[in-house]
Amino acid sequence: MEFGRKLLKEGHMRVLLAIFVLFLLVSSGASGQSIPEVRLMPLPSSVRVETGGGLSITPTFSVGLEGYQDPRMERAVERFLRNVTRRTGLFVSADAVAAEKATLVIHTEHASKPVQELGEDESYVLEVSAAGAKLSAPNPLGILHGLQTFLQLIEVKPAGFAAPAVRIEDSPRFPSRGLMIDVSRHFIYMDTLKRNVDAMEAVKLNVLHLHLSDDQGFRLQSKEFPKLTEMGSDGQFYTEVEMRELIEYASEREIRVVPEFDMPGHSTAWFAGYPALSSGSGPYTIERRWGIFDPAMDPTRDDTYKFLDKFIGEMAAFFPDHYFHIGGDEVNGKQWDANPKIQEFKREHKLKDNQALQEYFTQRVEKIVSKHHKTMVGWDEILSPAMPEDIVIQSWRGQDSLAKAAQQGYRGLLSSGYYLDAMASAAKYYSVDPMSNADAALTPEQQKRILGGEAAAWAEFISDENNESRIWPRAAAVAERLWSPQQTQDVDSMYVRLAAVNQELEQLGLRQRSNLGVMLARMAGTEDIAALRVLAETVEPVSITIREKEAENAGGIQTSDIALDRMVDAVAPESEAARRFSVAVDRWVASNFQDAQAEAEIRGDLVAWRDNDAALQLLLQNSFLLKEISPVSQNLSSLAAAGLQALDYIEKKERGPEAWHTQQIALVQAAAKPTADLNLAIVPAVQKLIDASAK
Repeated sequence: MEFGRKLLKEGHMRVLLAIFVLFLLVSSGASGQSIPEVRLMPLPSSVRVETGGGLSITPTFSVGLEGYQDPRMERAVERFLRNVTRRTGLFVSADAVAAEKATLVIHTEHASKPVQELGEDESYVLEVSAAGAKLSAPNPLGILHGLQTFLQLIEVKPAGFAAPAVRIEDSPRFPSRGLMIDVSRHFIYMDTLKRNVDAMEAVKLNVLHLHLSDDQGFRLQSKEFPKLTEMGSDGQFYTEVEMRELIEYASEREIRVVPEFDMPGHSTAWFAGYPALSSGSGPYTIERRWGIFDPAMDPTRDDTYKFLDKFIGEMAAFFPDHYFHIGGDEVNGKQWDANPKIQEFKREHKLKDNQALQEYFTQRVEKIVSKHHKTMVGWDEILSPAMPEDIVIQSWRGQDSLAKAAQQGYRGLLSSGYYLDAMASAAKYYSVDPMSNADAALTPEQQKRILGGEAAAWAEFISDENNESRIWPRAAAVAERLWSPQQTQDVDSMYVRLAAVNQELEQLGLRQRSNLGVMLARMAGTEDIAALRVLAETVEPVSITIREKEAENAGGIQTSDIALDRMVDAVAPESEAARRFSVAVDRWVASNFQDAQAEAEIRGDLVAWRDNDAALQLLLQNSFLLKEISPVSQNLSSLAAAGLQALDYIEKKERGPEAWHTQQIALVQAAAKPTADLNLAIVPAVQKLIDASAK
């Protein structure tokens, strides 16, 4: 999958899309009048904005339960009320009250499953009026989703905080909506994982998939096989106590935790402590580089399966979820080819190639997983006609691969197109649908086998420090794609609501924005980083493929030991400043250069960017971490100056001289080339101004 990831990442281009019209002008059936937008993400199945005014949120706001109740729901209400305080700053009591006295009444029909099951009813109905609110659901899953929707409804009004009068009927499009976090290549600490869980709850993702082992590290304590972490983790791993706490933390928020232990490939960290598992001679140490490596488990020895039986049994008993991920991807087969005993085994068992040998391995492992009462999940490579139909295929190869699996009777999840480490825009992820090109080719029964999808955060260039900025808020765009109706496609609306989610996540305690300031101050050696922030907000990281190629061209190899402390590691994957600037340029051009407000916005940005380099150069030269971005700062200044000149020509209704235009296009082309693994994100919009001035 490493190679597959690179292929997928190559095509990810920055999409600078317009945001101009606010969202969801809902018409009242009675009067036909326009109603102000409601900023919810993911967008519910049905939203009807009612007349009669909204519900004021004051310190007396309260919640009461009726119908089914249990301690977990009571804790959910306490957490919700604390979040109301975070959202508003008001001192709202965290204690529930009697339903007849409550501002928000919660009615639950019955309990959910003791261990959450795929496909449980997650629907809810939320009604808000000036007199109060009611949230109803068949079980606690829907209640927790409805509470998150209510939190998003709260907004600042001239008279105070309020929630608009609405009736919302909501349920997810897909039953499985996940986030995969790779904790193997770079270790992610437990507090950070919990913050991610908080964010997942906020946007209604319901599966946390932990990639717990790979060549670079084995991250979960095994009491049966202690050398897995003693020799394979650099001392960075989760104890059973810590992981049990995370599982409970996620369960409180109705989020399933699915473990992945990669086998038979991507398994060097296993062999550091247990070399007899491998197909080679060893000895082994955990891998520091990235890529696909030769070591793989020996699929011909009974001792391999005895080990896995004991290990999977231990982990199956530990993780309550019904699903168990075995990885199964990217085995290059070189160790198998070099082992005479394995070659003899293939001949004896009439296994024509390494793919057939891996199928043999996967079939035996599936029996072990099934024996321990779990359902096996794996990447595309585990699929073969001999596998039982209850396994789940997670596809990194694309929608066509997913559809073919469904046609063969297998359930599947899409991750292709949702790789957050690819540094693509939210719009790019938003455009990817698990059913693209599949719904027309599949029968209704086959369509049901597509369970949803998972955003993936592979950690070659993700550390604990920048983890949240690499995932959020773009993962919310994936969450909406998996929750909301398929026809929810308005990119402009998505960006409006994504900005609101970004702010709300910070209120929950996430650090996807605040960590930028921390990292910039460390790089600069000072808190005076205003000019540095201006530059940081106009650039975006290159793709992982380009970054690795640049390192190789410079004579270096990226490893897990290299600190992720450069500007490329700190800046957001998508420049909001550049996107806003692009929107203003498009608006001005579309108005035939008559939109004065758009022109003022454009000129203001360009002046600030032109003058920023002079304020920044001394700081850049005084820090070894910042020197490499000096050319980027100079390009920003030069590009902004060119944009201002283009603006002047357009204002005067003069055609820019041909020689000037040629010179500026050369500047644009130079500025468009990545420098210090950064893309200057304003380049396309400035080129539009320069081109317009030449017409």
